[in-house]
Amino acid sequence: MAAILYPLASLSQIEKTPSRDDGIPEDLEEDLRAYGCKLIHQAGILLKQKQVAVAAAQILFQRFWFVTSMKQFGVGDVGMGALYLASKLEECPLRMRDLINVYDLLLQRAAHSLNSQSTEFVYAPMSYFGTTFYDLKDALVVAEMQILKRLGFNVHVVLPYGTLVNYLRVLGLTSREDVCTRAWGYLNDALQTPVYALYQVPSIVSAAILLTVRHLSISLPSTPPNCWWELFDATWDDVRSICGYIMRLYRERNLEESTRVVGMVTKKEVRKWLEERISAQPGILAL
Repeated sequence: MAAILYPLASLSQIEKTPSRDDGIPEDLEEDLRAYGCKLIHQAGILLKQKQVAVAAAQILFQRFWFVTSMKQFGVGDVGMGALYLASKLEECPLRMRDLINVYDLLLQRAAHSLNSQSTEFVYAPMSYFGTTFYDLKDALVVAEMQILKRLGFNVHVVLPYGTLVNYLRVLGLTSREDVCTRAWGYLNDALQTPVYALYQVPSIVSAAILLTVRHLSISLPSTPPNCWWELFDATWDDVRSICGYIMRLYRERNLEESTRVVGMVTKKEVRKWLEERISAQPGILAL
Protein backbone atom coordinates (compact mmCIF):
# COMPACT_ATOMS: atom_id res chain seq x y z
CA MET A 1 0.00 0.00 0.00
CA ALA A 2 1.12 3.53 -0.74
CA ALA A 3 2.99 5.32 2.06
CA ILE A 4 0.98 8.50 2.70
CA LEU A 5 -0.88 9.83 5.75
CA TYR A 6 -2.95 6.65 5.72
CA PRO A 7 -2.57 3.52 3.59
CA LEU A 8 -4.30 3.20 0.24
CA ALA A 9 -4.44 0.15 -2.00
CA SER A 10 -1.84 -0.14 -4.75
CA LEU A 11 -2.74 -0.33 -8.44
CA SER A 12 -2.01 -4.07 -8.58
CA GLN A 13 -4.26 -4.69 -5.56
CA ILE A 14 -7.07 -2.69 -7.16
CA GLU A 15 -6.81 -4.38 -10.56
CA LYS A 16 -7.07 -7.88 -9.08
CA THR A 17 -7.90 -8.40 -5.44
CA PRO A 18 -6.96 -11.69 -3.74
CA SER A 19 -10.64 -12.70 -3.69
CA ARG A 20 -11.04 -12.20 -7.46
CA ASP A 21 -7.79 -14.09 -7.93
CA ASP A 22 -9.48 -17.03 -6.17
CA GLY A 23 -12.48 -16.92 -8.52
CA ILE A 24 -14.92 -14.74 -6.57
CA PRO A 25 -16.74 -12.40 -9.02
CA GLU A 26 -16.32 -8.66 -8.54
CA ASP A 27 -20.03 -8.04 -7.88
CA LEU A 28 -20.16 -10.77 -5.26
CA GLU A 29 -17.05 -9.42 -3.55
CA GLU A 30 -18.62 -5.94 -3.42
CA ASP A 31 -21.82 -7.37 -1.94
CA LEU A 32 -19.92 -9.39 0.68
CA ARG A 33 -17.88 -6.31 1.63
CA ALA A 34 -21.09 -4.29 2.02
CA TYR A 35 -22.79 -7.04 4.03
CA GLY A 36 -19.80 -7.38 6.35
CA CYS A 37 -19.89 -3.63 6.98
CA LYS A 38 -23.64 -3.77 7.66
CA LEU A 39 -23.01 -6.42 10.31
CA ILE A 40 -20.36 -4.18 11.90
CA HIS A 41 -22.78 -1.23 11.85
CA GLN A 42 -25.63 -3.26 13.35
CA ALA A 43 -23.36 -4.70 16.03
CA GLY A 44 -22.11 -1.21 16.89
CA ILE A 45 -25.68 0.03 17.37
CA LEU A 46 -26.65 -2.91 19.61
CA LEU A 47 -23.46 -2.46 21.66
CA LYS A 48 -24.01 1.33 21.85
CA GLN A 49 -20.50 1.79 20.50
CA LYS A 50 -19.16 5.19 19.45
CA GLN A 51 -19.59 6.05 15.78
CA VAL A 52 -15.87 6.75 15.36
CA ALA A 53 -15.06 3.18 16.40
CA VAL A 54 -17.71 1.69 14.12
CA ALA A 55 -16.49 3.77 11.16
CA ALA A 56 -12.85 2.89 11.85
CA ALA A 57 -13.77 -0.80 12.00
CA GLN A 58 -15.45 -0.66 8.58
CA ILE A 59 -12.41 1.05 7.04
CA LEU A 60 -10.04 -1.58 8.49
CA PHE A 61 -12.43 -4.27 7.24
CA GLN A 62 -12.31 -2.85 3.70
CA ARG A 63 -8.51 -2.56 3.72
CA PHE A 64 -8.14 -6.17 4.80
CA TRP A 65 -9.69 -7.54 1.62
CA PHE A 66 -7.04 -5.89 -0.55
CA VAL A 67 -4.42 -8.16 1.02
CA THR A 68 -6.46 -11.28 1.80
CA SER A 69 -9.02 -13.46 0.05
CA MET A 70 -12.53 -14.17 1.30
CA LYS A 71 -11.71 -17.79 0.60
CA GLN A 72 -9.26 -17.71 3.51
CA PHE A 73 -11.29 -15.76 6.08
CA GLY A 74 -15.02 -15.20 6.55
CA VAL A 75 -16.52 -11.73 6.46
CA GLY A 76 -18.30 -12.41 9.74
CA ASP A 77 -15.13 -13.29 11.65
CA VAL A 78 -13.11 -10.44 10.14
CA GLY A 79 -15.90 -7.94 10.81
CA MET A 80 -16.02 -9.04 14.42
CA GLY A 81 -12.24 -8.76 14.72
CA ALA A 82 -12.20 -5.33 13.05
CA LEU A 83 -14.80 -3.94 15.48
CA TYR A 84 -12.94 -5.39 18.45
CA LEU A 85 -9.64 -3.88 17.26
CA ALA A 86 -11.18 -0.50 16.41
CA SER A 87 -12.75 -0.28 19.86
CA LYS A 88 -9.25 -0.47 21.33
CA LEU A 89 -7.79 2.03 18.87
CA GLU A 90 -10.54 4.57 19.67
CA GLU A 91 -10.20 3.91 23.42
CA CYS A 92 -13.72 2.57 23.91
CA PRO A 93 -12.98 -1.17 24.31
CA LEU A 94 -15.69 -3.79 24.10
CA ARG A 95 -16.06 -6.91 26.20
CA MET A 96 -15.27 -9.93 24.08
CA ARG A 97 -18.29 -11.80 25.40
CA ASP A 98 -20.67 -8.94 24.53
CA LEU A 99 -19.34 -8.71 20.99
CA ILE A 100 -19.62 -12.47 20.45
CA ASN A 101 -23.19 -12.53 21.79
CA VAL A 102 -24.26 -9.69 19.49
CA TYR A 103 -22.71 -11.29 16.40
CA ASP A 104 -24.33 -14.60 17.27
CA LEU A 105 -27.68 -12.79 17.49
CA LEU A 106 -27.16 -11.05 14.13
CA LEU A 107 -26.12 -14.25 12.35
CA GLN A 108 -29.03 -16.21 13.80
CA ARG A 109 -31.44 -13.47 12.71
CA ALA A 110 -29.92 -13.43 9.22
CA ALA A 111 -30.20 -17.22 8.94
CA HIS A 112 -33.84 -17.00 10.05
CA SER A 113 -34.54 -14.44 7.32
CA LEU A 114 -33.53 -17.04 4.71
CA ASN A 115 -36.27 -19.36 5.97
CA SER A 116 -39.43 -19.04 3.94
CA GLN A 117 -41.56 -19.57 7.03
CA SER A 118 -43.21 -16.46 8.44
CA THR A 119 -42.56 -17.40 12.06
CA GLU A 120 -41.28 -14.71 14.40
CA PHE A 121 -37.56 -14.76 15.13
CA VAL A 122 -36.65 -15.99 18.61
CA TYR A 123 -33.02 -15.78 19.67
CA ALA A 124 -31.56 -18.97 21.13
CA PRO A 125 -28.64 -18.00 23.41
CA MET A 126 -25.55 -20.15 23.11
CA SER A 127 -24.29 -22.26 25.97
CA TYR A 128 -21.13 -20.90 27.54
CA PHE A 129 -20.09 -24.47 28.27
CA GLY A 130 -20.59 -25.56 24.67
CA THR A 131 -18.20 -25.29 21.73
CA THR A 132 -19.96 -22.45 19.86
CA PHE A 133 -18.84 -19.69 22.22
CA TYR A 134 -15.23 -20.86 22.32
CA ASP A 135 -15.14 -21.32 18.54
CA LEU A 136 -16.34 -17.73 18.06
CA LYS A 137 -13.88 -16.50 20.67
CA ASP A 138 -11.00 -18.21 18.89
CA ALA A 139 -12.19 -16.82 15.54
CA LEU A 140 -12.33 -13.31 17.02
CA VAL A 141 -8.78 -13.50 18.38
CA VAL A 142 -7.42 -14.94 15.13
CA ALA A 143 -9.22 -12.28 13.05
CA GLU A 144 -7.81 -9.44 15.15
CA MET A 145 -4.28 -10.85 14.86
CA GLN A 146 -4.60 -11.40 11.12
CA ILE A 147 -5.82 -7.83 10.54
CA LEU A 148 -2.81 -6.47 12.40
CA LYS A 149 -0.40 -8.86 10.70
CA ARG A 150 -1.63 -8.46 7.13
CA LEU A 151 -1.98 -4.69 7.36
CA GLY A 152 1.53 -4.49 8.80
CA PHE A 153 0.19 -2.91 12.02
CA ASN A 154 -0.60 0.20 9.95
CA VAL A 155 -4.10 0.76 11.31
CA HIS A 156 -4.19 4.56 11.24
CA VAL A 157 -7.62 5.77 10.11
CA VAL A 158 -8.68 9.28 9.07
CA LEU A 159 -12.42 9.88 9.35
CA PRO A 160 -14.13 12.38 7.00
CA TYR A 161 -16.68 14.07 9.25
CA GLY A 162 -14.61 17.05 10.38
CA THR A 163 -13.52 17.63 6.78
CA LEU A 164 -17.16 17.60 5.66
CA VAL A 165 -18.09 20.33 8.14
CA ASN A 166 -15.18 22.49 6.97
CA TYR A 167 -16.03 22.04 3.27
CA LEU A 168 -19.71 22.84 3.81
CA ARG A 169 -18.69 25.97 5.68
CA VAL A 170 -16.47 27.05 2.78
CA LEU A 171 -19.34 26.47 0.33
CA GLY A 172 -21.81 28.33 2.55
CA LEU A 173 -24.07 25.29 3.03
CA THR A 174 -23.92 24.76 6.79
CA SER A 175 -27.22 26.60 7.27
CA ARG A 176 -29.03 23.89 5.27
CA GLU A 177 -29.83 21.04 7.65
CA ASP A 178 -30.98 18.81 4.79
CA VAL A 179 -27.61 19.25 3.06
CA CYS A 180 -25.62 18.41 6.18
CA THR A 181 -27.76 15.37 6.97
CA ARG A 182 -27.72 13.94 3.46
CA ALA A 183 -23.98 14.48 2.93
CA TRP A 184 -23.26 12.88 6.31
CA GLY A 185 -25.41 9.93 5.29
CA TYR A 186 -23.50 9.48 2.03
CA LEU A 187 -20.22 9.38 3.96
CA ASN A 188 -21.67 6.69 6.22
CA ASP A 189 -22.96 4.70 3.24
CA ALA A 190 -19.55 5.00 1.57
CA LEU A 191 -18.12 2.97 4.47
CA GLN A 192 -19.81 -0.06 2.89
CA THR A 193 -17.68 0.42 -0.23
CA PRO A 194 -13.89 0.21 -0.70
CA VAL A 195 -13.51 3.97 -1.37
CA TYR A 196 -11.81 4.72 1.97
CA ALA A 197 -9.07 2.29 0.95
CA LEU A 198 -8.80 3.73 -2.57
CA TYR A 199 -9.12 7.52 -2.36
CA GLN A 200 -8.08 10.32 -0.07
CA VAL A 201 -10.60 11.94 2.26
CA PRO A 202 -10.96 15.25 0.31
CA SER A 203 -12.12 13.36 -2.77
CA ILE A 204 -14.59 11.24 -0.77
CA VAL A 205 -16.07 14.27 0.97
CA SER A 206 -16.34 16.11 -2.36
CA ALA A 207 -18.22 13.14 -3.83
CA ALA A 208 -20.69 13.14 -0.91
CA ILE A 209 -21.28 16.88 -1.38
CA LEU A 210 -21.72 16.44 -5.15
CA LEU A 211 -24.38 13.74 -4.70
CA THR A 212 -26.11 15.92 -2.13
CA VAL A 213 -26.27 19.10 -4.22
CA ARG A 214 -27.36 17.14 -7.30
CA HIS A 215 -30.24 15.46 -5.45
CA LEU A 216 -31.31 18.68 -3.76
CA SER A 217 -30.92 20.73 -6.98
CA ILE A 218 -28.45 23.17 -5.45
CA SER A 219 -26.36 25.08 -7.96
CA LEU A 220 -22.60 25.30 -7.43
CA PRO A 221 -19.88 26.36 -9.92
CA SER A 222 -19.17 23.23 -11.96
CA THR A 223 -17.91 24.54 -15.28
CA PRO A 224 -14.13 24.53 -15.92
CA PRO A 225 -12.05 26.33 -14.90
CA ASN A 226 -14.36 27.24 -11.99
CA CYS A 227 -15.17 23.86 -10.46
CA TRP A 228 -15.93 23.93 -6.74
CA TRP A 229 -14.27 20.54 -5.99
CA GLU A 230 -10.93 21.89 -7.20
CA LEU A 231 -10.92 24.11 -4.10
CA PHE A 232 -10.33 20.89 -2.14
CA ASP A 233 -7.68 19.37 -4.46
CA ALA A 234 -10.13 16.76 -5.76
CA THR A 235 -10.21 15.69 -9.40
CA TRP A 236 -13.38 15.10 -11.39
CA ASP A 237 -12.37 11.54 -12.29
CA ASP A 238 -11.91 10.58 -8.63
CA VAL A 239 -15.12 12.29 -7.52
CA ARG A 240 -17.15 10.64 -10.28
CA SER A 241 -15.67 7.21 -9.52
CA ILE A 242 -16.51 7.53 -5.81
CA CYS A 243 -20.07 8.58 -6.68
CA GLY A 244 -20.35 5.43 -8.78
CA TYR A 245 -19.27 3.21 -5.87
CA ILE A 246 -21.83 4.82 -3.57
CA MET A 247 -24.71 4.73 -6.06
CA ARG A 248 -24.12 1.04 -6.79
CA LEU A 249 -25.12 0.34 -3.20
CA TYR A 250 -28.65 1.47 -4.05
CA ARG A 251 -29.09 -0.63 -7.17
CA GLU A 252 -32.04 -3.00 -7.33
CA ARG A 253 -31.18 -6.62 -6.61
CA ASN A 254 -33.14 -9.75 -7.38
CA LEU A 255 -34.02 -12.25 -4.65
CA GLU A 256 -30.98 -14.42 -5.30
CA GLU A 257 -28.56 -11.50 -5.08
CA SER A 258 -30.23 -10.23 -1.91
CA THR A 259 -30.02 -13.54 -0.09
CA ARG A 260 -26.82 -15.18 -1.31
CA VAL A 261 -24.50 -13.06 0.83
CA VAL A 262 -26.39 -14.05 3.99
CA GLY A 263 -25.39 -17.65 3.35
CA MET A 264 -21.73 -16.81 2.65
CA VAL A 265 -20.60 -15.26 5.93
CA THR A 266 -17.99 -17.93 6.67
CA LYS A 267 -15.05 -19.08 4.58
CA LYS A 268 -16.51 -22.62 4.42
CA GLU A 269 -19.66 -21.28 2.78
CA VAL A 270 -17.61 -19.25 0.27
CA ARG A 271 -15.50 -22.30 -0.59
CA LYS A 272 -18.62 -24.41 -1.03
CA TRP A 273 -20.09 -21.78 -3.39
CA LEU A 274 -16.85 -21.72 -5.41
CA GLU A 275 -16.78 -25.53 -5.67
CA GLU A 276 -20.39 -25.62 -6.87
CA ARG A 277 -19.67 -22.86 -9.40
CA ILE A 278 -16.63 -24.69 -10.75
CA SER A 279 -18.50 -27.99 -11.00
CA ALA A 280 -21.36 -26.26 -12.82
CA GLN A 281 -18.97 -24.39 -15.16
CA PRO A 282 -15.84 -26.54 -15.64
CA GLY A 283 -14.33 -24.06 -18.09
CA ILE A 284 -14.13 -21.38 -15.41
CA LEU A 285 -10.73 -22.66 -14.27
CA ALA A 286 -9.27 -21.58 -17.56
CA LEU A 287 -10.31 -17.95 -17.06
